[in-house]
Amino acid sequence: MYGKFQAHLQKELEDIKQAGLYKEERLIEGAQQAAIQVKGNEVLNFCANNYLGLSNHPRLIQAAKDMMDRRGYGMSSVRFICGTQDVHKELEKAISDYFHTEDTILYAACFDANGGVFEPLLT
Repeated sequence: MYGKFQAHLQKELEDIKQAGLYKEERLIEGAQQAAIQVKGNEVLNFCANNYLGLSNHPRLIQAAKDMMDRRGYGMSSVRFICGTQDVHKELEKAISDYFHTEDTILYAACFDANGGVFEPLLT
């Protein structure tokens, strides 16, 4: 049923590989931190958002566990659809107060944050 289309996709994929544009999945064997295990070797991790090493910090892990006990896991949707939780507004205010800024907005991902900055500037 998908023979011709599958053959077309296979050719496109092969062309991408031949051009050196194919990205293999990198399997990280363990926690994200400054030094990670990849294919049994320890390598420095220069590509993660965990550049401060906080994702493994015991106090942050405990704070996340405590919050999950009180609020559950995650927002269950994006702010635009379901609304913003009060704890997020409290954190945004604390960040604004700390950095002496008018306001702060939290994004769930770096991709979203970049869209929040560059999309309005470039359109």
